[in-house]
Amino acid sequence: MIIDKLANLELYRGLNEKLYKGLTFLKENDVASLPVGRYEIDGDAVFTLVQEYETHLPEECRWEAHYTYTDTQYVVEGSEKMGWNTLDGVVKTEDRPENDVYFFDAEGDHFVVHAGQFAVFTPQDAHRPGLAVDGPAPIKKVVVKVAM
Repeated sequence: MIIDKLANLELYRGLNEKLYKGLTFLKENDVASLPVGRYEIDGDAVFTLVQEYETHLPEECRWEAHYTYTDTQYVVEGSEKMGWNTLDGVVKTEDRPENDVYFFDAEGDHFVVHAGQFAVFTPQDAHRPGLAVDGPAPIKKVVVKVAM
């Protein structure tokens, strides 16, 4: 897992070409003006999902993981609390392979991602996005999906 700002984009140039391509898209485009929807960067290998919603109370958010894609979750407007843990020792509760999402009963660490920051969750990371910081609030987020 990685937490950072787009200002540090160049640190990720040699890490993974597709991850860097997704981060570059975030930095070089006015993602705040994009309407909700899917935008292809490199076909199914790298694409974005622009989302707008209200953050949720903890009992409304589940732990999840993706086995095919790495998620880069970039907060455009607002703040969101997210959870993280490794998949070691978590209990799978539901499979949705057609959507590359798997749900878990888990515990883990939580942190806040503010506008202008991103968190990267790889296939070995369980994560819990969508959590309210001080109470439900509107958020705009772009999730970059990178095939691994």
